[in-house]
Amino acid sequence: MKTKSVFFCTECGNESPKWSGRCSACGAWNSMVEQTAEKVSKGSNKRVRTTNVKSTCITELDTMDEIRFLTGMGELDRVLGGGAVKGSLVLVGGAPGIGKSTLMLQICQQLGQFAKVLYVSGEESTHQLKMRAQRLRVDSENLRVLSETCLGDVMACVEEEKPDVLIIDSIQTLYNEELDSPAGGIGQVKDCTMSLMHLAKGQGVTVFVIGHVNKEGSIAGPKVLEHMVDCVLYFEGDRHMTYRILRAAKNRFGATNEIGVFEMMDSGLQEVENPSEMLLSGRPKDAPGTCVTCVMEGARPVLAEVQALIAPCAGSKPLRSCNGFDYSRAAMLLAVLEKRGGLKVSQCDAYLNIIGGLTLDEPAADLAAVVAIASSYLDKPVSGEMAAIGEVGLSGEIRSISHLEQRLSEVQRLGFTRCIVPAHRAKELKALAHLELLPVQTIAEALQLLVRGK
Repeated sequence: MKTKSVFFCTECGNESPKWSGRCSACGAWNSMVEQTAEKVSKGSNKRVRTTNVKSTCITELDTMDEIRFLTGMGELDRVLGGGAVKGSLVLVGGAPGIGKSTLMLQICQQLGQFAKVLYVSGEESTHQLKMRAQRLRVDSENLRVLSETCLGDVMACVEEEKPDVLIIDSIQTLYNEELDSPAGGIGQVKDCTMSLMHLAKGQGVTVFVIGHVNKEGSIAGPKVLEHMVDCVLYFEGDRHMTYRILRAAKNRFGATNEIGVFEMMDSGLQEVENPSEMLLSGRPKDAPGTCVTCVMEGARPVLAEVQALIAPCAGSKPLRSCNGFDYSRAAMLLAVLEKRGGLKVSQCDAYLNIIGGLTLDEPAADLAAVVAIASSYLDKPVSGEMAAIGEVGLSGEIRSISHLEQRLSEVQRLGFTRCIVPAHRAKELKALAHLELLPVQTIAEALQLLVRGK
């Protein structure tokens, strides 16, 4: 007997009886994957009303039921919006070996002081979990571990243990035995996540779910998975480097522009409370092609080092490469620098790099990128005590940016004595004792400061 198959879109979860190159629902290309159709028993789609359903006036609802609690990791609490919310469903994604399981096991030590925690692993045995817990110094008596992949058995254990916090590692290993599709399939991931969501909302259990990522960097499985959960966290960073950045892509109970910085040590993840100092450590002195700027990551100002390298073009077409900086914006800044700054960079190879694995996606880093490019082109170093903050327009003007006072305070705190700022905001800023402001209106004026070596 031939098995019936259907096709699912990995981006939106749309179901289709036949394959197509483009999803008819969301328009994504090459996102349709084959899946065995789920067997549905007769009458299973019939709904029986057992109680009267009534709506509630929003003014009668009380927000005191939203209870937050600290996880013991300050950087994680910052990204979550001040702590985890009781009855929430949090999805943690990242590349293999980035530290997802390590972070979840580490917070069990603090959570075990006031709550019962159940750690379910589908990838490790209980003996392996014990070995990892010893390395991380996790020995809470309120921590229970379970090595299981069957969703029914996990739910039975939850019903018996009645934990306050449930950690699933990982969602791709769970399977519902009532479905015919294998573990990790689109149908299995959706069904298991839906069951966990009902558990969190119905019984008030805080659920942390670890999810793997695909080669594109997004969480494996249908895109609808991210819409089902309350919070989506991404672990970023190179496995071969010690620093990790935790970023919220979605958060129903807080802001999505906060980041948490960690350092991977032999004893686990250590919090980095001063990421600016970390990102500037090892900065070369009197080296051309480097400039420091200040970006806002949520409510936290972070100093970042922008490095540029301008080299003669060896081929017929100049090379452009960006790491941590938007490629299109870098191309625009190169064009503005040649047109308004008079530097012939169009026939040169240009490389732009942000140190520390940070990704700059706000225009406040434009001026620092222009100064770094010009410094490399002219082979003239930028003073190690000078920073640059500002947005660059197409006519070469320096535009203002938000939270400038807060950024300058962070620049001064890290020991910088001079900072290039937009001229029309310089008069409004409060004078800082140990920070000299260098107001400029155009990139030409900024280049003059570089040439004079002020």
